[in-house]
Amino acid sequence: MAILHTCFLRALLCSPLPLLIFFSWYNVEAYGGAINCSSPLKGFNHSGKLQLIDKYGPCSPLSTQGKTIPRLQEIFLLDELRVRSIHSLINNQQHPLGDSKATVLPTKSGVALGTGNYIVSIGLGTPKQDFMVAMDTGSDLTWIQCQPCPNSPTCYEQSGPTFDPSKSSSYSGITCGSAECSHVYSATFYSPPCNSACIYEARYGDQSFSIGLFGRETLTLTPSDVFPGFQFGCGQNNSLNGAAVAGLLGLGRTPVSLVSQTASTYGKIFSYCLPRSKSSIGYLAFGDQTSATSSSNVNYTQLIPNPDGYPNFYYVSLIGISVEGQRLAIDPSVFTTPGTIIDSGTVVTRLPPSAYDALRSAFRQVMSESNYPLAPPISPYDTCYDLSGYNIDTVNVPSIVLHFDGDTDLQVDPFSGALAVLSESQACLAFAANRDDSQMVIFGNRQQRTFEVIYDVPGQRLGFAVGTCN
Repeated sequence: MAILHTCFLRALLCSPLPLLIFFSWYNVEAYGGAINCSSPLKGFNHSGKLQLIDKYGPCSPLSTQGKTIPRLQEIFLLDELRVRSIHSLINNQQHPLGDSKATVLPTKSGVALGTGNYIVSIGLGTPKQDFMVAMDTGSDLTWIQCQPCPNSPTCYEQSGPTFDPSKSSSYSGITCGSAECSHVYSATFYSPPCNSACIYEARYGDQSFSIGLFGRETLTLTPSDVFPGFQFGCGQNNSLNGAAVAGLLGLGRTPVSLVSQTASTYGKIFSYCLPRSKSSIGYLAFGDQTSATSSSNVNYTQLIPNPDGYPNFYYVSLIGISVEGQRLAIDPSVFTTPGTIIDSGTVVTRLPPSAYDALRSAFRQVMSESNYPLAPPISPYDTCYDLSGYNIDTVNVPSIVLHFDGDTDLQVDPFSGALAVLSESQACLAFAANRDDSQMVIFGNRQQRTFEVIYDVPGQRLGFAVGTCN
């Protein structure tokens, strides 16, 4: 295996570049309820599921590693950096550098990476080596930190051993002149120089990055779901804030994503149930959702073709919001003009300021009727309440419904989607405003909890299933 240690490579291995790719963030939640680390794999009729877990919660295998949990302000700052990066790319303020089965991976929530509040376990190589990686629907390239590293500062400390391709009989490199290498640009917005090996570079909004060799390896998701020749990044120069996990699992839409590479088996269909709290487990599922598509518990909205030449994201059409059964007086164009993406990596849903103002006003009105005392704001939340004198289970949280095109109405969960309970004395409206109405609406992961979110890429639709994530 080639080693990136010359600095034709030094410019690649050592120099910072603009923020171009995206990552997921930690789930902020004070009230996790009773710890329940048993398998959550109820859902629909999947042949297998991968557990999805909160990285810092008690269910995480990384929770015993002694990692410091970031403060709320740090977590919210990381989320804001992700949002800015997405807006910057979409608004073209950053310039590019040159017959299905079903399988489900249980998911867990994480932040140490700076790239993932939800983590899953996958296997690479022959014989198989297992690694915890962060999943992200806003990224395409899957990469793992690899040996050998040119020197120790170019690799970060992770939980468990680093992948060593020299110990795998199934690893092979990809040359820079190959068709596979051309896919790296669409996945990373970085055009690799061509010498012999295909070099990739992925940069993230918190200055985290991975640089290495693009190669092929056998990917194992479950004992019965094994994919020889899976294309991935073998990172030899990596920096991840507070890193512990081994890498990133890209679930975007370009040819290099896991969704595209496993299409012959799973048909470009996947779904997930996010953990409702740090002390519970969700899942990530791949494959045919036959029972789901015929279920009356699933509502679908259209996945919109990606505008502006950005193929990575999943676009939907949000058209309105209701509070306590009353549709807010917001013209649908407020949402449809900038557009909306659904993103597993953004925590806080970002709305156009005019839409957020209407939501906040209605929410405050209902909360004032119950005389809940206000609490200091914490950015990005500006509407918070002190509930220390109340039984949290009896708090009258205003109902919030998000209306999507296709008569798809999504009532968010009161204590995960409507109200973010940070502590007994600080519970906040779980939405935030963009800086102006021209910026993309981002449907974040707080409002996705309690639903099975189904991505049917060939059918160009996004489904929300009720009652399958309990």
